[in-house]
Amino acid sequence: MKTLTMRWMIAAAALAVTAGGASAQTFKAEIPLSFRVGKMLMLPGSYRISVETGSASEIVYVHNLDTQSTVVLLAGVKSDAPKAWRQEGKPMIGFECVGDLCALRRLWNGQDTFAYGFRGRALPPGEDRRAAVVRLTPVKAD
Repeated sequence: MKTLTMRWMIAAAALAVTAGGASAQTFKAEIPLSFRVGKMLMLPGSYRISVETGSASEIVYVHNLDTQSTVVLLAGVKSDAPKAWRQEGKPMIGFECVGDLCALRRLWNGQDTFAYGFRGRALPPGEDRRAAVVRLTPVKAD
């Protein structure tokens, strides 16, 4: 029941954004690792990542161009973008990894002072905990 309720909430949020004059930023990336977004496992490959902003909320679409699978999530808590990312000045997506298990944790559009943070299931403890970062390429609007 919780899953169905969450899906309806996300659909309602997407509709609110669309109806409220949304704007979108779209990026492409080659993500070389498998990663979790919520409960869904996304495989390595080519991705299109879109951030839609509107009056109600901000929604992030993570779309695997190879498998045609998409995850829709509400943009997470905003926090300062990492200093190294801001110095490079390129959009980035960040993952937290333990061994071969990774989870999407951050997204920065390359312009704002903040990055979106994403919560998810905690990764298992491990001494090989690390961060992985992938550069995003902005896609021009049609």
